Amino acid sequence: MELEVSTYFRFLLALIFVLALIGLLAWVARRYGALRGTVRPVAGERRLEVVEIAPVDSKRRLLLLRRDDTEHLILISPTSELVVEMGITPSPESVDTARSQLAKDPSV
Repeated sequence: MELEVSTYFRFLLALIFVLALIGLLAWVARRYGALRGTVRPVAGERRLEVVEIAPVDSKRRLLLLRRDDTEHLILISPTSELVVEMGITPSPESVDTARSQLAKDPSV
């Protein structure tokens, strides 16, 4: 049984259509937060941000997180997490710097 060129062309068009449909559905899911864990705040209303990440060794990192106007220092490794210090009040200069960077580039 020999397939004609038009049959191959139809298969190729069907493949392109299916891939485009998958891409469109993935974009819609990301855009409107249909995926689990992708709740996006309205611009300017972010409450949580990663201020700084510092490697401790090859497997562990220190994260400085800011929630509202309070910072938390967390040690993370592949097997566990540890809150090193919580309730840190950031300096006013660092808050102003972070807010100005967020105003320049809200995707950060």
